[in-house]
Amino acid sequence: MQKHSFEIRQAEVKDAADVGSIYNQGIDERTATFNTEHVTEKDMREKIKKGDDGKHPVYVATLKDSGEVVGWISVSEYSPRKCYSGIGEVSLYIKKGYRGQGIGKALFKFLIEAAKHQGYWKLMGRIFLTNQASRRLCKDLGFKEIGIHEKHGKLDGRWLDVVEVERLIPENII
Repeated sequence: MQKHSFEIRQAEVKDAADVGSIYNQGIDERTATFNTEHVTEKDMREKIKKGDDGKHPVYVATLKDSGEVVGWISVSEYSPRKCYSGIGEVSLYIKKGYRGQGIGKALFKFLIEAAKHQGYWKLMGRIFLTNQASRRLCKDLGFKEIGIHEKHGKLDGRWLDVVEVERLIPENII
């Protein structure tokens, strides 16, 4: 497998089609999301624009030689309640053919550092029990598996369990 050189930056509206295409791969593969309908470029433009608020960014990994978007990560609002304003829900997707090259780990590290500066005290996520690669990645980055939500949702008529993961950001817990 060829290792690619990449860089990470905040997503721009011009990245919406690529970000959406990568997410749609995840939808089709049925390994990382309960969503079953493809997102549109317009959907992803809105998500990226929302990230301009400084609190819910989308970051992309791009190949240094071509600028091709090969992965993305975002932090979304966990809950609209003010008491949860420092908790972010993380989503990560890597383009097929670029997985296993450290892109996801680099995006996650970038996001964790940014989250410190944005005032988050906790990052969390939900992972399908069968998604061993994501579970290993989260564990390697200091996330703890804190519980299993049984029959959390149906995908293609089958109930699936998810494991809840969280990572505290001690610098922001005062």
